Amino acid sequence: MAIISSAHAAEAEQETHATHESVGATGGEAHHEGGFPPFQTENFAPQLVWLVLIFGFLYILMSRIALPRVGGIIENREQKIVSDLDASREMQAKAQAAAAANDEILRLRREEAQAIGREAQQKIANETAAQRTRAESDAGEKIRAAEERIAAAKSAALANVEAIALDAAASIVEKLTGAPADRARLAAEYKSVN
Repeated sequence: MAIISSAHAAEAEQETHATHESVGATGGEAHHEGGFPPFQTENFAPQLVWLVLIFGFLYILMSRIALPRVGGIIENREQKIVSDLDASREMQAKAQAAAAANDEILRLRREEAQAIGREAQQKIANETAAQRTRAESDAGEKIRAAEERIAAAKSAALANVEAIALDAAASIVEKLTGAPADRARLAAEYKSVN
């Protein structure tokens, strides 16, 4: 048994040694021969063919599908911007026209208000003048009536004064002379003095 196990051990060792040598020989040669496969000169032709095919495919894909879509989006956006600018210019023109119309309406309303104010002022002035004229005529009538009353009161007072003066003169004459005074003669004397 010991002989069999030593024979197996020797075989296993030879196999391991052979495996290491073969790996070292192939790996060492491959490692030292060309380096990185894309940089090996025998791979340049297939790489260039694949580069041209992939670049051509991407170029066709971009020029037929992607770029027209991007161009369409840019063109649509440009048209939208142009239409928005046109719409904003139109709205601005409408706003300016509305502002001018509003200014004109305000000017007309202001003129109407001033005309109404002038009319009201003239009407008030006319009414005031008419009221003043009525008041002055009423005051004039009242003054004339008062003057007539004063004149009547004055003439009544003067008539009483004459009678009082005649009575006083008759009384004085009676006291001085002791005889009754002649009233008709005193009245004639009083009228000749006045």
